[in-house]
Amino acid sequence: MDWTAIGLTLRLAAASTAVLLAFGLPVSYWLATTRRRGRFLVEALIALPLLLPPTVLGFYLLFLLGPRSPIGQAIAAVTGTSLPFSFAGLLVASVLFNLPFALRPFTSAFAGVDRRFIEASWCLGESRRRTFFRVIIPLAWPGILTGVVLSFAHTVGEFGVVLLVGGNIPGVTQTISIVIYDDVQALQYAAANQTSAVLLGFSFLVLCATFGLQRRVLPL
Repeated sequence: MDWTAIGLTLRLAAASTAVLLAFGLPVSYWLATTRRRGRFLVEALIALPLLLPPTVLGFYLLFLLGPRSPIGQAIAAVTGTSLPFSFAGLLVASVLFNLPFALRPFTSAFAGVDRRFIEASWCLGESRRRTFFRVIIPLAWPGILTGVVLSFAHTVGEFGVVLLVGGNIPGVTQTISIVIYDDVQALQYAAANQTSAVLLGFSFLVLCATFGLQRRVLPL
C-alpha cells in the first residue's frame, strides 16, 4: 500500500468537500428557490461533468489554467505559481468535477424543506440568514450529508481529470487511482489488487451510508 498516495488522496477529498460545502450550499439554495428563467442554464453547467468524459474536462482545465492562457497568466501573476501539475490545480479540477455530486443532493434537500417552517421563522422576527442556518440547514441536513459523502467518495476514485491536470508526481499529485494504474502498467497485479480491494470496500460502505440516509429522508 502506498500510504503517501492514500494520504494525498484523502487530503484532496477533504479539501474538495470543504470547498464544495462552502460554495455549494448558497448556490444550491438559490437553485431550489429561484424562479428565474435562466436557472436551467446554471443547472446544465453544474451537471455537465456527469456527461463529459473526465479526460475532456481535464484537457480544457489544463488549457485554461496553463501559463499560456490569460487565466493562467493572471493566476501566476498573483500567486507566483502555475496551477497545472500542483496540488492546487488538483483541487480546482476536483471541485469542478464534483459539482453535480454535491449540488444536486443539496438542491433536492433544500427543495424538500417545508415552506411553512421558513415563513414561521420570518414571522417570529428571524432574519433570512438566521433562518437559513437555524431552520433550513437542520431540516435539510440528511440531503446535505449525502452530498458531502458522495463528493468525498467520488474524489477518492477520480482518475482521468486528476491525471491530466496534475500529472503523476509522487507525493505531490499522485493519487491512489493513479498508483493502481501504475501498478497494472508495471505488471504488479498483487499490489494493484490489494489497493483496488480497499477502494472497492470503501465504495460499498459509502453507498450503504448514502442509501441509508435516503431512507431516513424518504422512508418506505
